[in-house]
Amino acid sequence: MPAPGTLYVVATPIGNMDDITLRALKILQAVDRIAAEDTRRTGRLLTHHGIQTRLVSYHEHNERQRTGELLACLARGESIALVSDAGTPAISDPGYVLVHEAVQNGLPVSPIPGPSAVITALSAAGLPTDAFLFLGFPPRKSGRRQRELQSLATESRTLVWYESPHRIARFVEEVQGVFGERFAVIGREMTKRYEEFMRGPLSELLRALNGRADIKGEVTFLVSGCDRANADSAAQIHDAIDRGLKEGQKGHSALARDIAAAYGISRREAYDMILARREAPLRPADDGDEARDSRHLT
Repeated sequence: MPAPGTLYVVATPIGNMDDITLRALKILQAVDRIAAEDTRRTGRLLTHHGIQTRLVSYHEHNERQRTGELLACLARGESIALVSDAGTPAISDPGYVLVHEAVQNGLPVSPIPGPSAVITALSAAGLPTDAFLFLGFPPRKSGRRQRELQSLATESRTLVWYESPHRIARFVEEVQGVFGERFAVIGREMTKRYEEFMRGPLSELLRALNGRADIKGEVTFLVSGCDRANADSAAQIHDAIDRGLKEGQKGHSALARDIAAAYGISRREAYDMILARREAPLRPADDGDEARDSRHLT
C-alpha cells in the first residue's frame, strides 16, 4: 500500500502576483494537482509563474463532494496543493472541510505560509497588534450583526472584519451606533496599484465613504478596542438602556435625552445605541441564515 500523499495548504497573493514565496512556487510546480477555489483565477497566477500543474475546482458549492475525491487521491499517494482565490485557504475561504477531514483520516497536512489580508492590514494600520480579534465577514442579517456588535462593545482588543465595498458604509455606521466614536482603519486594494488606507474616527470614515460615488475592491476594516477605562462605562450605559426599554415608560427620544445627560454622550449616539439594544434581543435566532461571506480576502 503506497504511503499517503501530503495536502499542502498554500497561501497565494492577495493582489500583486509577485507576492508569493519561492517555496510556494516549488510546491505548486511539484504536486500532482492543485485544488483551487476558482481555476481561472489560479490559472492566471500559474501562467504568470510558468507553472502547468493540473487544476481541479474546490469551492463552497462543491467542497462536500470534492473533499471525498481529494481524500481518495491523497490516500493513494498523490500530493495536492490547496489554494483559495487570494490569501490563506480556510481563513474566511473554502478549505476547512478538506483540511479537517484530512487530519481526521491521519493524512499529512503541511502549511505553506504567505499572504493574508488580515495580517497585511494589521501591519500597516497603526492600531495595537499585540492582541486582536478577527471576525471574518459580518453576518448578512441585521439582527445577527447587531447581536455581534453588542457582544463586542467592551472588547479591548483590536477588531478586524472583512466586508464588501457596497456594504462597508452601512457597516461603519452600525459600528459607530453601537461602539460610539472609535479610531478605525479601512484598507482596500492592498498590494495593488490603487492600494488605499483610510484612517480616522468612525464618523470621519463614514463621511468619506458617503462622499464617494463608488468604492472598489474588497475591504479590510479595523476598529480600535474599547479602552479599559471606558469598558465599565459602556456596560453601565447598556444596562441603563436595557432597563429603560424594559420599563417602557419613555419613548426612544426621551430615553436618549436622559442617557445622554447621565453619561456625557451625544443624544444621537445614545439614540443609535437604544435602537441597537432594542433590535438585538428581539430578533429571532436566524436559523437558516446565510453563511458569512467568504470572498478572496484571506
